[in-house]
Amino acid sequence: MPNDTNKDLKTLGIVLRRTNYGEADRILNIITPVGKLSAIAKGVRKARSKLAGGVEMFTLSELIIHRGRSEMGVVTSARMVKHYDEIIKSYEKMELAGFILKKVSKQAEHTSSGEWFKITRRALEELNNGMDLLLVKEWSILNLMSTSGEEINIYRDNDGEKLKEEMNYEWDMYEKVFVKNENGKYGADEIKLMRLMIKMDLNAIKRVRIEPDVINKVYDIIKTWEN
Repeated sequence: MPNDTNKDLKTLGIVLRRTNYGEADRILNIITPVGKLSAIAKGVRKARSKLAGGVEMFTLSELIIHRGRSEMGVVTSARMVKHYDEIIKSYEKMELAGFILKKVSKQAEHTSSGEWFKITRRALEELNNGMDLLLVKEWSILNLMSTSGEEINIYRDNDGEKLKEEMNYEWDMYEKVFVKNENGKYGADEIKLMRLMIKMDLNAIKRVRIEPDVINKVYDIIKTWEN
């Protein structure tokens, strides 16, 4: 939360986590374009609360957060902009959305960046639109890694040489680098897809023709970052 006190912050936000507090309140962890914030929504669990719809999970909302002397703000207004209702109709989508929110919550503790919000919003949008789940997961992981500074080397191999289209590689999961191997399972297609995922918005990625086998191979490389 920024240090300015006694001011209202009007912002878009997505709730990462909700914790019941007292008889009717909830403490919220929210990702916004200015970073991760904590705020309390007073009385939100009461039947007629005007805040309830705007602080649901898997919802993009317009929030007004009053910032006083306490580090925790107070949500004074919450208007739903979009509810990602298709996500809650599918267990697989909900599971992946929950995974992304958990990862964002953890990573955003360390650095304040508008990228966390962009990644979260785009991932939920495309999950809601029915995009391939594994592709959404890979894009999210790669961009979360990049934003946190833990970027995969997708330009040079373990010898420091530029990756070549005609070369095959294996992946060294400990050194996090490609290793030349004439019988390696990874090649130009997998490297190209990983580069596109870092450079392009997820909405643009879905317009690219990608073979399922390539998507699966990329997942083999990055799945160690799931935990």
